[in-house]
Amino acid sequence: MPIFEYICKECDHHFEALVFGKEKAECPKCHAKKLEPQLSVFAVSAKGSSASPSPSGACGSCGDPRGPGACSMRNMN
Repeated sequence: MPIFEYICKECDHHFEALVFGKEKAECPKCHAKKLEPQLSVFAVSAKGSSASPSPSGACGSCGDPRGPGACSMRNMN
């Protein structure tokens, strides 16, 4: 499923959204549809690795130390 990152032009909320087919994303904070798409970073997993999973580090788009996708947790209230 494709996950896209957006910044709402109305309230400046940064979030990620699953978008199916011809659906249009909507800001989860103010429900506006005027959004600016962002370039997304993606993770690649090495198959067959015997190493235990390690923390993935800071979010690639905002640097939040809570990890990838953490920036979408900001300003949810």
